Amino acid sequence: MSTTIDAAGRLVIPKPVRDAMGLRPGTPLTVDFIDGRIQIEYAPVDVDVDTSEALPRIVPRGNAEPLDDDAVRHVLESTRR
Repeated sequence: MSTTIDAAGRLVIPKPVRDAMGLRPGTPLTVDFIDGRIQIEYAPVDVDVDTSEALPRIVPRGNAEPLDDDAVRHVLESTRR
């Protein structure tokens, strides 16, 4: 797959790649140049650990998309290949 950079320096990520990663408008990303390659990843999410109950919970600071069973299943299946 190929793409181009426009005059403002914007890069369009091809739709099949966006779909495979679940990227939507407004998704925070990090972009790095490592070993001659551009690496694009989800931006890390700042979290707190809530220990007010019997089991600790990781709670995002700010807005984060909630996980549901389907999202967790998709990640598990995609990493088992």
